[in-house]
Amino acid sequence: MNKLEQAVQENEVDPQVLKKVLGEDFPPVARPKQVIVMRKDLNMRKGKLVAQGAHAAMAAVTNRGTVAEIDGDNYLMIPVTAVLDAWLISGIFAKVVVYVNSEAELDAVYEKAKAAGLTAELIIDNGLTEFNGVKTKTCCAIGPTWPDQFKGITDHLPLY
Repeated sequence: MNKLEQAVQENEVDPQVLKKVLGEDFPPVARPKQVIVMRKDLNMRKGKLVAQGAHAAMAAVTNRGTVAEIDGDNYLMIPVTAVLDAWLISGIFAKVVVYVNSEAELDAVYEKAKAAGLTAELIIDNGLTEFNGVKTKTCCAIGPTWPDQFKGITDHLPLY
């Protein structure tokens, strides 16, 4: 605990005053985030890289749901957990993009996340615009979940 946190805890400093000065909550509030793990070894074009990351981010949320027909219209019904609710309501949709250097590393991170019970979606590109027609694992998204849930899964990976 740093001196500022200690001062707040001991009621020597008003957290509301700190919020006005710092422009943020103090002590910081844990906010959910999503981690996108990209394969750097593929040397994807920037647009392809962004598209693949977007596919992963969307899949991690939408694949939780099911399609239901109501009065002749289809609706995507997504169960909203506390963490998903906090992530959606924040409107920030926090994401961190990290990288691995091989398919094997991507598979290992993905499997670790699944084994930990986290939402994780692996993206396999169809190879229509890159990768010479070969289906290729490009990235995965993990979460959204609370920051402490990424320990031992993605916290060691370098930022992209």
